Order: sequence, then C-alpha cells, then structure tokens
Amino acid sequence: MRPQLAKRFFCPHRLAGAAAWLAASLNLALAGTPGDAGTAAASALKQSAAVASVPSAPRHPLPLLPALPAADDTSFYASNHVPHGRVEQVYYPTASGKTKRLHVYLPPVYETQLDQRYPVLYLNHGGGENDGHWTAANRHAGGYANLILDNLIAAGRARPMILVMPNTSGLVTGQPPQPGVDDACSQEYLHDLLPYVDAHFRTLANRDSRALAGLSMGGFVVLNTGLTHLDTFGELYVFSSGYWPDQLPAFQQNIESLLSQTNINKKLEMPIYFAAGETDIALYNSQRTLAVFNNHGVRNFWVLSSHGHEWLNWRRYLYQTAQIMFPASH
Repeated sequence: MRPQLAKRFFCPHRLAGAAAWLAASLNLALAGTPGDAGTAAASALKQSAAVASVPSAPRHPLPLLPALPAADDTSFYASNHVPHGRVEQVYYPTASGKTKRLHVYLPPVYETQLDQRYPVLYLNHGGGENDGHWTAANRHAGGYANLILDNLIAAGRARPMILVMPNTSGLVTGQPPQPGVDDACSQEYLHDLLPYVDAHFRTLANRDSRALAGLSMGGFVVLNTGLTHLDTFGELYVFSSGYWPDQLPAFQQNIESLLSQTNINKKLEMPIYFAAGETDIALYNSQRTLAVFNNHGVRNFWVLSSHGHEWLNWRRYLYQTAQIMFPASH
C-alpha cells in the first residue's frame, strides 16, 4: 500500500528575504526624491515594508512531517508483538465539586524506568463523545491511541510519552474567548486537570513538554485553551476543526495582539498543525481559521487528507503528529 503524501508548510524565511529585498529596493527608489514629497513617500513605503516583516526565527528547526498512512492501512494501530503501555481510568476532583473521569496512557517503559519523567500529550475527543473514545478499539468510533503509541515507540519513531484524555463535554465551546478571560474548559484544565496529572504521574511539568491536540469540538480546546496559554502548552494540533464563519471575526480580533508578537514562533515548539479531509464538514472552517495564522506569519503545517470527518482520519493524524512531538525531550 502506498502511503498518502499530504504535506504543506509555511516557511517564513523566504518571506523574510523578500521583505529585505523590498526594503532595499525602496531605499534606492527614494534616493533623490526631493522635499516633502520624498518624506511622505518614505513614510508610506516604510509602512508597506513593515507589513512584509515576519516573526523571528523559531527555537527548533522545521521537522520533516511524516506521510499519513494509506486510508486502508490498519497496521499502524494493530496490536502487534511489541511492548505495550497501560491505559488507566482515574478520577479527579474539580473546583466545581464534581469528580470527573479521564483516561491515561502510560508508555511501556513507565513501569521499568522509575527514575524517568515523561512529556504529556493532552488529547481531546469530539462532540457527543467522552474520554474513552481515543483508546476505544472500534474502527468507526475509536482512536486506538494506545496501540498507535505502542507501535511508534517500539519502532523508535515517537518519544515515550503520557497521553491524558479528559472528558470536556459540557465545557468546550466554539466561541473564541475574550482576551484575558478563561472559559470554563480553560479553568478546569489549568486549575484542576493539570495539577492533578502532574501530582499523580511522573510528568515533565513544563510547557516545553506539554502538547495539546483535539478533534472536531476538541479542536476548540486547542484554540481556546492552548493558544491563549502558550506559557503552559508548547505544541498545538488541530484535527478537523476551526471557527464557524460567524465566530471568525471575533477570533481574529481577540487573538490579534498575540499573533502580532514578533516572537510568536519562538513560543511554539513545533509549527501549529491543522488537518482535515477533503470531504470533511470542517474543511472550510479549518482553512479559514488557518488563514488567520498565515496572515501573521505563524509557521504551521497544513494537511489535506482523503475522506471526511471520521476516525479513519483522526487516527492517521495522531500517527503523523506523534512522530514530531517534543523535540526537546528527544
């Protein structure tokens, strides 16, 4: 079976070169322009050159994004003869007085290398689902996430990591938060979920070692919680998700000050990742949301796959992205 090659990334370095060339050309053109006309022209052209500026260089080099498995490939999530990790169901208290369940995957070496700590991927389900779907062994409604990681780790293609899969039903919304205001999902993540996980598992409790991914409605956890807390999460992965057209202007306005920061690419350990299927109901929303990042020179991966809004794709996206996660932990 031939793997599906689906890769596209934004390279700010070419744009930086173009901006430098433009600035030099403008200086030459203005030489000898007399009086106030020259001053006004210089001001206008400097503003144009500023538009072409790009964020500073990132901390980590751009990785080669692995190809997606073929649509009919099931081997990457098969229960192969490799060391297997463990999936636990645990319960944590919330500030609202509730006790909530989450699923946690611990890599195979977790039980033997007791002096080691591990990076954490917080992996979010979609609408109408719960914390058990990402590890469910169901081709139509399950992610086989534990088996995907078992196989990648055994092959040396992914870092041993912990997967935390919470239940965000009733918390996450498709509305972008106001600047400086945490929605209910962000509050539970920051004040309840993360402290519990870091206290009960051997995690690397720093932003360089935390990634956030989510499918469909879970993609809004990435955008609403992760993007607005880059001091807590270093990597962001959006599967089949993006703001609806009526919410996109608010997102653009609310996130402008963050994405306009010249060091924005240094705040992302890996390029922000968006993926959707070519018949995906979220395709256009995903592309329009990604365009906001492109307009600010934020480096990113965009993956267009076959098929639609379904687990066949989300398993493949996890397989692809797990291989580039946590470069500082490699």
